[in-house]
Amino acid sequence: MGNAFLKLGVACLFLLGIARPAPAQAPKLQVLIITGQNGHDWRATTPVLRKLLEDTKRFEVRVTEEFRGAGPEALAPYDLVVLNYYDSNKPALRWGARADSALVDFVRGGKGLVVYHFSTAAFNGWSEFEQMSAGNWRPNNGHHSARHDFTVTVTDREHPITRGMRATFPQANDELYANLKWQPEGSYHVLATAYDDHSLYKPGEKQPIPGAGLNQPMLWTAKFGNGRVFTTALGHDPDAMKLPGFIATLVRGAEWAATGAVTLPLPDELK
Repeated sequence: MGNAFLKLGVACLFLLGIARPAPAQAPKLQVLIITGQNGHDWRATTPVLRKLLEDTKRFEVRVTEEFRGAGPEALAPYDLVVLNYYDSNKPALRWGARADSALVDFVRGGKGLVVYHFSTAAFNGWSEFEQMSAGNWRPNNGHHSARHDFTVTVTDREHPITRGMRATFPQANDELYANLKWQPEGSYHVLATAYDDHSLYKPGEKQPIPGAGLNQPMLWTAKFGNGRVFTTALGHDPDAMKLPGFIATLVRGAEWAATGAVTLPLPDELK
């Protein structure tokens, strides 16, 4: 009898609008990390990328270490591709026309792409990839001094990825990429920079740039067709990937690339 009264009471509360069922949880965004080759330690960084994304509970992540010869069917289940790949300028490590077209069509059709760290050096001469990633490490473009601590300055605090972030955040013992080859101004949007101090370079180590130093883009976005691309130059290795600034911008950048919006919160230390 008591259980019957309890059920009747709950039913009445629903009818009165006092008690409502919990809203259905949004389905997780489906992510494919493409890796398997890189000038950096992809075996160490790929599991970190996967864990950081999955720890948000917003993403479900799979990994492929072989994308050569793949086609659109390989990408059809996904909302987002995260690229942790560098072909070392070796023709045998290029994906091939079918796989290239699959990624281009995936992004152009409205899906997302995250270009992570040294993946900016991938696919020299593939113009559509260079348009997607916007800034690339190329012959005579791209260098860095020895790893060091530096400060990242958020230059757009209104973009969904960086909205609400403090003006600066520290990045410890990381590589500060400089003098990348950039697409035309206006085809990409810089979210954050860091000051490349030329005095940190050894003689003959730096490609010549006039002056004592220069602010260099660290985080940026690009549109490609109906799709969105987020690129981070940060996060050389698992140690550099543990820092709050890297983590927050990676996961929020991934969500923005996949959906065009950001729901993931900032940690208190970045507000």
